[in-house]
Amino acid sequence: MFTLNAITWDIDPTLFTLFGKEVRWYSLLFSLGLILIGPYIERLIWKREQLPDSWFEKLWWYIVISTLVGARLGHCLFYDPAHYLANPIEIFKVWEGGLASHGGTIGIIIAVWIFSRRVTHKPITWTLDRLAVPVGLVAAMIRVGNLMNSEIFGVTTDLPWAFRFIRSQEYLALNTDMGCHPTAIYEALAYLIVFGVCCWLYWGRDVARRRPGLILGWFLFGTFTARIFIEKLKFVQEAWELKWVDTIGLNQGQILSIPFIIVGLALIIYALRRPALEVTPLPKKKEN
Repeated sequence: MFTLNAITWDIDPTLFTLFGKEVRWYSLLFSLGLILIGPYIERLIWKREQLPDSWFEKLWWYIVISTLVGARLGHCLFYDPAHYLANPIEIFKVWEGGLASHGGTIGIIIAVWIFSRRVTHKPITWTLDRLAVPVGLVAAMIRVGNLMNSEIFGVTTDLPWAFRFIRSQEYLALNTDMGCHPTAIYEALAYLIVFGVCCWLYWGRDVARRRPGLILGWFLFGTFTARIFIEKLKFVQEAWELKWVDTIGLNQGQILSIPFIIVGLALIIYALRRPALEVTPLPKKKEN
């Protein structure tokens, strides 16, 4: 049987302990992506276009705060609003887990809208086009963190690359020897493809300057189209989602993805239908 070839996933989610505190893979990868890798790539974009450093410094704070707040509120309000509205203090217990990428995306969009009005005085798509470039890589790192936590996996399957998540209570409750779809890996690979295309559009085709909105549109369309298909393989996060799956065939994650897909597709069509803007060549780097 194919299940004999299933991969037994027995990785300790704790990387090491420091001063009595656990440092987990998820926290490390999330922090590296949000605080180091993402800003590094964004800094390359800023240097390429010789944009003001003050803009970058302010944008960094807008993004960090909006990502954390949006992702946490998204989880609380999208998946278990009754519980968190009745116990609002638990919204602040981020260490107990619970971040939603849809909420994080909404939080970033709101923050960039404020940033655009107060700092750059440019259209919101100007900033989001440039900001979207590294996000796919950061999202992939976060999904690898989910994998190390033995979470966000899919339904059982007899495919040879199925994972047996023996450290997960949710998996053990299935009481099966079959493996499950490693959907965290599926999503990480999809996000890396989105990241690669965004890099090509920005550095290879100078699309951020020539066709405003196209990079953002591709990011939204690519990311959430992948999400809507991969969600089909996942267990639902909350029991009440089963009713939606039975009636309309979609869970909460898929429903939340639809508006982003529509907006992304609209941005792509709009950007491609307009003539490309004429732009001046960027200054070359000074040689030492």
